[in-house]
Amino acid sequence: MRNRTVLTVCLVIVLVGCGMIAPAHHTNQPAKVLFGEEKEASLQTAAAYGGYARGCLAGGQALAETGPTWQAMRLSRNRNWGHPDLIDYIQKLSRQVAKLPGWDGLYVGDLSQPKGGPMLTGHRSHQIGLDVDFWMRPADDLMLSKKTREAISSISMRRASGAYVNDNWTPQHAQVLKAAASDTRVARLFVFPGAKVWMCENMSGDRRWLRKIRPWWGHHYHFHVRLSCPPGARHCENQAPPPPGDGCDEARGWVDGILNPPPPDPNAPAPRSRKELTLSDLPRQCQSVLSR
Repeated sequence: MRNRTVLTVCLVIVLVGCGMIAPAHHTNQPAKVLFGEEKEASLQTAAAYGGYARGCLAGGQALAETGPTWQAMRLSRNRNWGHPDLIDYIQKLSRQVAKLPGWDGLYVGDLSQPKGGPMLTGHRSHQIGLDVDFWMRPADDLMLSKKTREAISSISMRRASGAYVNDNWTPQHAQVLKAAASDTRVARLFVFPGAKVWMCENMSGDRRWLRKIRPWWGHHYHFHVRLSCPPGARHCENQAPPPPGDGCDEARGWVDGILNPPPPDPNAPAPRSRKELTLSDLPRQCQSVLSR
């Protein structure tokens, strides 16, 4: 009996060390605390596990704080980590944007944490290293200090609660969004409804890229790009593709809802609070990601 107990304890220690089972203290803490404490990526081959709002990132790559055509903002958050495909996408897009008048490149907001996973504050998504936020503020100075990058803010593009663009919006903003959505790796791009409607009414030519641009609340200081799972990523969960068509009628419906909101329904159920994710709610591979 004693030998069996010793063997069991040894096996548990090995499995915990290999990340195959979670230490007890991990199972009792919110996943956002566990992943929010991590400062470096796991020493693993790059892989996205789970879905955009319930997963983690193995072998994450850090976006350089400053590049020839980009700067990462809010460095104190340590959210400039992503799957290598996302890092490549950011660099490629920033080079394209740098060719536009008034833009030297892009100010890059949040990607993911070093090991992905839920965040202590802010996003519900950005968990598997395939989401990134870009500031709407044109990047006209790529020599900003770390201190300045903590202090300055992006600029809003919306008017009338997002029904229309405001005077900060330019045709170049539309070209930035078009370039961002045209990459075949992009699954979705989120922006406020008025921006999508402006592009529906003013952009001509091949409009297939418009399908990927989806109206969503907020997203007037920044736009959010989501990449599809990399080819062959068996444990990465894609979001369902957008409906067929350019989505312009849907965006106009959003605008109508903003301008003519329905009266409140006194019988509507109270909103449910979201469940706090624990490590056991995430794909099992995330235990290994945390331990590496």
